[in-house]
Amino acid sequence: MAAARIAALRLGVCLLLPLPLLLLLPPASASSPGAVPIAITCLTRGLDIRKEKADVLCPGGCSLEEFSVFGNVVYASVSSICGAAVHKGVISTSGGPVRIYSLPGRENYSSVEANGIQSQMLSRWSSSFTVTEGKSAAQEVTGQAVSTARPSTGKRQKKTPDKKAGNKDCKADIAFMIDGSFNIGQRRFNLQKNFIGKVALMLGIGTEGPHVGIVQASEHPKIEFYLKNFTSAKDVVLAIKEVGFRGGNSNTGKALKYTAEKFFTPETGMRKGLPKVVVVFIDGWPSDDVEEAGIVAREFGVNVFVVSVNKPIPEELGMVKDVAFIDKMVCRNTDFFTYNMPNWFSTTKYVKPLVQKLCTHEQMLCSKTCYNSVNIAFLIDGSSSVGESNFQLELQFAANIVKMFEVSDIGTKIAAVQFTYDQRIEFNFNDYNVKENILEVISNIRYMSGGTATGEAIAFTMRSVFGPVRDSPNKNFLVVITDGQSYDDVLGPAAAAQDAGITIFSVGVAWAPLDDLKDMASKPKEEHSFFTKEFTGLEALIPDVIRGICGDFVASQQ
Repeated sequence: MAAARIAALRLGVCLLLPLPLLLLLPPASASSPGAVPIAITCLTRGLDIRKEKADVLCPGGCSLEEFSVFGNVVYASVSSICGAAVHKGVISTSGGPVRIYSLPGRENYSSVEANGIQSQMLSRWSSSFTVTEGKSAAQEVTGQAVSTARPSTGKRQKKTPDKKAGNKDCKADIAFMIDGSFNIGQRRFNLQKNFIGKVALMLGIGTEGPHVGIVQASEHPKIEFYLKNFTSAKDVVLAIKEVGFRGGNSNTGKALKYTAEKFFTPETGMRKGLPKVVVVFIDGWPSDDVEEAGIVAREFGVNVFVVSVNKPIPEELGMVKDVAFIDKMVCRNTDFFTYNMPNWFSTTKYVKPLVQKLCTHEQMLCSKTCYNSVNIAFLIDGSSSVGESNFQLELQFAANIVKMFEVSDIGTKIAAVQFTYDQRIEFNFNDYNVKENILEVISNIRYMSGGTATGEAIAFTMRSVFGPVRDSPNKNFLVVITDGQSYDDVLGPAAAAQDAGITIFSVGVAWAPLDDLKDMASKPKEEHSFFTKEFTGLEALIPDVIRGICGDFVASQQ
């Protein structure tokens, strides 16, 4: 006991560390005369300091939201040093000196709220650290903050994409359910992790892009890390490398059911309005029944993909409990949700095709997304100034937007109204539930010709088209396509439609006044109004309209 007290006094931490933690700390060594703390940033992690003991200086003004902290008292080295110091009470958000001690890795870093920071759980990491009070803040600090950024060359740097935001066109919440059974073994388990790491890098993980987590399937399922734990590809790849092989039976059904029920929650980082995806990796075949798990996943709105490796050969089929196990797990029994690799060697060529599937959200049929949970009505200008050939381009514009959505009796619904001075419902929301039928009807719409009364057409559509579906759970959108000046007021009817919960996108061509387009469009106006000088330019606006619809849908789910 006396020896422990002396050790504590040597470290200057006798009031901060319990005896078991003191025994983990390296022996104290004399500091160099005149040594000063290393200036670090709010985001510098323990693994960025490659010393057994170091004095660092945390800056002031770090926001608590910036800190990523795993553990309590002993922190995983992927944690922010300054965040850990605030969490432990060593410093406040005003910053200050901190001493960091490297410690061995461990399992089960706990989640504890302290000093305004909620640390996160982590099942395992290969190295740890703890922090104590550092040198006096009055000491002069020299040197540069620890950073991975390149030093300045004196030249103006080119603008680079915001990597922190990630790939905004692949925004989904993804659980990789990895095979940790005796079927795969330790060697192939590591090859599996390498492959998933490559997939994670190509996905474009970021704060506004895809988020991923890992669940290991073996005898008993184990969540290795959650969606909220990491929002950069680099940290995800590091975390994947830390996952240890568990062994046991290949209880894939048990793990899938557990993942569907427990993994996707707001507390664990699930974002509302985005596709929920589980990518199941199976080396060989499951040991248990998967049919119930597949049903549960679909009920929870989870899109299940199956990546099968080393599929059973005909001679092995007698050992497989259910030869149709893949069909019973996936969201839909289509090629889109299945992926096969012959083995775990030379898998780089399989990364990009899998990522493309995971980013094709319009086919995520089992999640409530913008592609399968909206009502879209097209208000199509049939006035004399348009002309027959340009009218066909309007119809093609509407049809190409429809192609991107999942139309069904319980999914997205489409309607179309043509207007001049008069209005004509070409088809209503409940008339057709099959996309191919809708596309055929659109292609056969007859051109009316006449004047232009856009305001009355909006009011008519609100009453006669959206009125019957006012209780629909789908979000309502109106896409107005026009080429000229309206003879009546558009602002009042558009405002009334928006007050009724209808989001309006205005698409103007040729002589359509920009003021009218802005008056009709929902806010923010610049994101809901589009203009092209020629009808042939409508095609280029299709991605913008689809992106706008999906952005509004996601925002409405928050």
